[in-house]
Amino acid sequence: MRKERKGLIELIFIVSLVLIFLVFAISEIKTNNYNNETHKAAFSGSALFSNEENENEGVTVKAIPRSSTWGKIFDLYDEGLTENNYQAYTYDFTVSNNTKDELDDFTFKLTFSKDVFLASAWNGALEVHQTVNGQEVVSTVPDLREFKPSDHPLETVTFDGENFIYMKAGDYFIYIPSSTMNAMEIPIEPYEGTTPGFIMYILIGESIEDSVLDLDYSFNRAITSEPLFWVSVIGLAIWLIALIVYSITSAQIKMYNDRHERDNEIINESIETFTGFIDAKDPYTNGHSKRVATYTRQIAKKMGYEGEDLDNIYYIALLHDCGKIGVPDNILGKPGKLTDEEFKVIKSHTVQGGEILHAFKSLDHVEDGARFHHERYDGKGYPEGRSGDDIPLIARMICVADSFDAMNTNRVYRNKLSKEKIIDEIETNKGRQFDPEIADIMLSLIRSGEIPIGDQQAQ
Repeated sequence: MRKERKGLIELIFIVSLVLIFLVFAISEIKTNNYNNETHKAAFSGSALFSNEENENEGVTVKAIPRSSTWGKIFDLYDEGLTENNYQAYTYDFTVSNNTKDELDDFTFKLTFSKDVFLASAWNGALEVHQTVNGQEVVSTVPDLREFKPSDHPLETVTFDGENFIYMKAGDYFIYIPSSTMNAMEIPIEPYEGTTPGFIMYILIGESIEDSVLDLDYSFNRAITSEPLFWVSVIGLAIWLIALIVYSITSAQIKMYNDRHERDNEIINESIETFTGFIDAKDPYTNGHSKRVATYTRQIAKKMGYEGEDLDNIYYIALLHDCGKIGVPDNILGKPGKLTDEEFKVIKSHTVQGGEILHAFKSLDHVEDGARFHHERYDGKGYPEGRSGDDIPLIARMICVADSFDAMNTNRVYRNKLSKEKIIDEIETNKGRQFDPEIADIMLSLIRSGEIPIGDQQAQ
């Protein structure tokens, strides 16, 4: 039973550890899936081009123009314009990470609602998409500040020696942030931001507030941000504490069991040594006490006793004849018929045994085994003439075992009986000398060979 319980506990530890690692694996999978996911957001109008607070959680973009201080003449059709018709604006596109996760990467696409001329940009690269003569032209400009028209198939204009990329309504660029040490726009730490900038010329009196910015971004979420990770950590901590407690407790229990086994060995050896003195008084009954104790334990086991209870029953049965220590050897070993007085002395060993064991408090009912094992189920036994259930159970068990051993061994007054005769005697005396239930158990043990007969008897 103890091994089964230990096996069950170890199985629980293994299963719980597997579950903990399964939860950890799920948290890692969820984190990886989240980090591999591309998130999207779109901004336009006041949500993009004003300082109003954006209640949208996650990643936001604000495009705030600085004060315009200069203009320029863009005479696209050689009309001889003399006054500035376009005004320059510097836009700071602030990308804010409003989350507790690191923003690993982002790009945004700005689709223009009006014609503009791109003059400069810093930190990142621009993937420019233009529609020229009905066809899309795409080219990536690593750094607009060093833009050379001859290096790109883009539609450009040059005024006053300055080159501009001509973006018509519907054209767009994709901003690709820089990860170099000089710019370092990505990654963006939690609750931090970065601000790429652009200079563009817009027709005086117009704005690009109808333009739309589409943002794509991804996170590098730490696994510690995943609740299931902490569930697994706490679970593992509890598991380790439980393992330590179990290991310490198991070690203490093992020490206790080892000490208990040593104590039992000492008790067993002491009792067997004492009963050896008793059995030695009569060479014809040598080993009798140990055999009776063995048979009694077998009976008790069939009756459902186990563990320490079986050990105690064995010890009580070992001591059942301790009162014979006070019976004179000439009476105990007399080959002939005993006189009434001698038989009275023999019978006194039950009372003497009870008195000897009266102070033996560490074994419950040990006195009963010695005092009442010669009582009969029909009330015709001694020393008190008890009957039925008034006879202590341990004494009724010893009575059957003791009688069986007497029949199964040679005595000074007769030889041992055959198996058939022993079975017949027990059957005949059920309900008379023996408790019927216990007698049936003994008969089943004999017939099954669990209790041997004759030369194969217990030693």
